[in-house]
Amino acid sequence: MQTTFTEAQLADPAIQRSNEILRSCVHCGFCTATCPTYQVLGDELDSPRGRIYLIKDMLESGRDADEKTVKHVDRCLSCLACMTTCPSGVHYMHLVDHAREHIEKTYKRPLMDRILRWTLAQILPYPGRFRLALLGAKIGRPFARLMPDVRLRAMLEMAPKTIPPVSLNDDPQTFPAAEKKMRVALMTGCAQKALNTDINDATIRLLTRLGAEVVVAEGAGCCGALTHHMGKTKESHGFAAANIEAWMRESEGAGLDAIVINTSGCGTTVKDYGHMFRNDPLAEKASKVSALAKDVSEVLLDLMPKDGAFKTPSRPARDGVGGIPTDRASDNVGQGPMHVAYHAACSLQHGQQIKAAPKALLKRAGFTVLEPRDAHLCCGSAGTYNLMQPEISQELKRRKVATLEERQPDVIAAGNIGCMMQIGSASSVPIVHTVELLDWATGGPVPPAISDPDAFERENAGPPLLR
Repeated sequence: MQTTFTEAQLADPAIQRSNEILRSCVHCGFCTATCPTYQVLGDELDSPRGRIYLIKDMLESGRDADEKTVKHVDRCLSCLACMTTCPSGVHYMHLVDHAREHIEKTYKRPLMDRILRWTLAQILPYPGRFRLALLGAKIGRPFARLMPDVRLRAMLEMAPKTIPPVSLNDDPQTFPAAEKKMRVALMTGCAQKALNTDINDATIRLLTRLGAEVVVAEGAGCCGALTHHMGKTKESHGFAAANIEAWMRESEGAGLDAIVINTSGCGTTVKDYGHMFRNDPLAEKASKVSALAKDVSEVLLDLMPKDGAFKTPSRPARDGVGGIPTDRASDNVGQGPMHVAYHAACSLQHGQQIKAAPKALLKRAGFTVLEPRDAHLCCGSAGTYNLMQPEISQELKRRKVATLEERQPDVIAAGNIGCMMQIGSASSVPIVHTVELLDWATGGPVPPAISDPDAFERENAGPPLLR
């Protein structure tokens, strides 16, 4: 793609990077075939190629963002399926991130948009605030349909019926391993600590059982992704800088072999810290943190034994109605290995290009892994997308749940809390994090969502708007 940025414009490192990305695009349109919003809306401007043209025009002209550009950029999920598909290596993630930052600086959104975005930025990255907000939303949930804005209704209706207790494992501390093979820092995240405390607990049990000393670093918190994707660079870099300093203290102290991340949306962002801080005094530290960052599945490939010495869970009994188990906690019904439908989170398969590791681990543990149709397409969660674009998100969720349930699995596994909340709100099949199944197979407890088949429905299912 030909560009016409001036020398003065190219002096800006952000413009320089976007120019490189734009010039690598060859207009082939392969990206349209795998773009979820184009699949739903059928509008060229809601495809990566269409958005690239809009972003190019906006940045080249140096003008403020306009309503049309904002509308179509806002509809982008940042699922990054286009990057997996692109034969030319167009780094769409960096381009759309730059566009969002430019929009945030130059475009005055309608009042309700500004209020909603500010509210999300002030609540979601802070587990304590998020818990209070969930409690408030739970109280207001019966009145959701009285809300004049569909996004306000979505926010109220996302509130779980029960809020999980605070886990003391999320506090800064060190968890020793019986036979220490490595030392890792676990990123406990932000929203995950409010929505599902079982995931970090299972991760710590699994890693320490397999030989990893786990440290929860003092000062580490939200990765910054939620605000980063809103174009709020100052806020997102503030969260990221705190993490960089916290993890480097551990690395320069007792040492770290890896920074383990069990929320793939966070992993994609942390692995990009080197780029985010490339022109910052923290550049060297940020680059080291990005190099240490690993999805939990990457670390487990080396730690988890391959000899098959596991208590592989068996398939539960079925009632024959849609293949739904009648006893999802049963281990000894003699129907062979449990069938797991694996949902590949976009941030894992496209953002981090990790496709085989989680499935290989589940198979190593003895599970039968089922893959749905159109596994490359997004479930519609995408951070705050299901709150800000609920209509599109709902359609993507409907399609994703249908493809998962048609495989008639005993359980659905995923590696990202956002996907788990999204899919779990509409599926009758229990959904758990991949590490919960691996923890179970290697001696840990039965995942709560499986041991109590109604638990996930009670805690995460929303009223009809989110179904």
